[in-house]
Amino acid sequence: MLGRFPVALRLHRSILRGSSGRRGLSAMAGGDEEGRLGDFFEYMERLRNYERSGVPRGAGTDSDDGFDLGRMRRLLRRLGDPHTHFPAVHIAGTKGKGSTAAFLSNIMREQGYNVGCYSSPHLLTIRERISVGNDGGPVPVRLLSDLFDQAKEAIDESIESENGALTHFEVFTALSFLLFSRENVDIAIVEAGLGGARDATHVIQSTELAASVITTVGSEHLAALGGSLQSIAIAKSGIIKQGRPVVIGGPFSADIEQIIRDRAFLTQSPVISACDPGIKSITKYIDWDNGKPYQCCDISIKISNDMPLSIELCDVNLKLLGDHQRQNAVTASCTALCLRDLDLGSQGWDISEASIQAGLEGTQLPGRSQILTREEALLLGLDGATTVLIDGAHTEASAKTLSNMIQTIRPEGPLALVVGMANDKAHFAFAEQLLAGSRPDVVLLTEASIAGGASRTMPALSLKEIWMAAARYLDFNCVDIGTISGAKAPEYITNLVASSSSFAGKPTVMIGCQDDTVPSSCDLIRAASQLILESGGSDDPSPGLICVTGSLHLVASVLQHLERH
Repeated sequence: MLGRFPVALRLHRSILRGSSGRRGLSAMAGGDEEGRLGDFFEYMERLRNYERSGVPRGAGTDSDDGFDLGRMRRLLRRLGDPHTHFPAVHIAGTKGKGSTAAFLSNIMREQGYNVGCYSSPHLLTIRERISVGNDGGPVPVRLLSDLFDQAKEAIDESIESENGALTHFEVFTALSFLLFSRENVDIAIVEAGLGGARDATHVIQSTELAASVITTVGSEHLAALGGSLQSIAIAKSGIIKQGRPVVIGGPFSADIEQIIRDRAFLTQSPVISACDPGIKSITKYIDWDNGKPYQCCDISIKISNDMPLSIELCDVNLKLLGDHQRQNAVTASCTALCLRDLDLGSQGWDISEASIQAGLEGTQLPGRSQILTREEALLLGLDGATTVLIDGAHTEASAKTLSNMIQTIRPEGPLALVVGMANDKAHFAFAEQLLAGSRPDVVLLTEASIAGGASRTMPALSLKEIWMAAARYLDFNCVDIGTISGAKAPEYITNLVASSSSFAGKPTVMIGCQDDTVPSSCDLIRAASQLILESGGSDDPSPGLICVTGSLHLVASVLQHLERH
């Protein structure tokens, strides 16, 4: 058993005083209107936002080029050091950290704990980044508005003293910690924004840290994190703290895992690997319930290394699909067992096997492997029979994962991809993975409204050329169907399909893109639906599958359409 970590107990300043009830004020109030947050949004818009402008080279490394954590600590000091008033689990990783945070938060909520969760990015509202209490929903408008009103003077003073250098992410992270302190959370699950060592969340010290988690190490944000997988691993392993356990997800290559383990050795931190030989997990089958797929899994954990952990979970019905999500569920389960084993005075957190299973099964994430309901498909203007999958995959690795998942759940019939991406992604590798794995019949390229505006958006025509090149590289038969033009799309598609002989009897992919007259991604989804239906002909009435991917911003535009209607 590990020794108790001494969560600092001190008198709260007036700014830290809040409700003492377990649930606090976190339940989402019906009819909350974000208009009340107008002043807050305007204030935040004036701050430097690297999510929009792009992160500077080396900013996430523990070097002279890295972000200055000193200004974050000084801001928190003005707010009363709220991050010292609760235990936290700190999660870093290239992929999987959001899902792992959601799994773990729901496990703790199922056990009845008052949980704070901080994650990024968001889809529809920045309030999604903060949840507090037992329901897991976005922080209510009134709670965030009141919090900002009370903290604004201290934030103003900090911005002035830092000569305007405080960033959007730093201020919002500080507000999340302040809210968790006010709401007296039992535990906070905190997702790092970029890397780990120089991320604004890295103010959490060993005195507050219950455990750290590193899910995966990949090549996203390569320049900002030092230029190599090894430098990324070093940055992420910076969240490991003296004497506190670290759960590693993986799988990792041997050299990357060694970097993490070397850091853990230096800090005398127990290591729990979610890829330990004593862990077995399988997906037994995929089934559907009320129009939504789930994977039925068995998870067995029997670890006897640094921290002995054991659990047997049978018939776990995960709503998050894919082998990667099963691995994230294993990582979250290992972390929950780790928390249960911590010595907090007389006992660790009380976490039952039933709560672990219920927490895993109850976890859903909008925009990640999300299958729209029939009613939602109808709102997009489809016939309701076509399956629509939306997923924010935007890297080569996530494209491969998405491709595998499409093959798992793909219904009978054709497949169409609607893709929009930022201009700083590995577009060819992304296309290659989806073409080779899922073999789509139709690919339509669009322009995602990326944070930062047109300067970060990849033009649809440029994307089309890349996808054509990738198809030719894979020796596909591909047909350039040009641009899809707004209101003319239905007639154009009918004529195109009727006049082309390329579709008959050949494994062919049709590749096209929007033009400036297509007002939204939803119009392109309808065009994709018509293309796969008409190209299939009367002999193949199967409705097929449409997958919208390439950017969380593109996925958000679909969800926003559904929200408005």
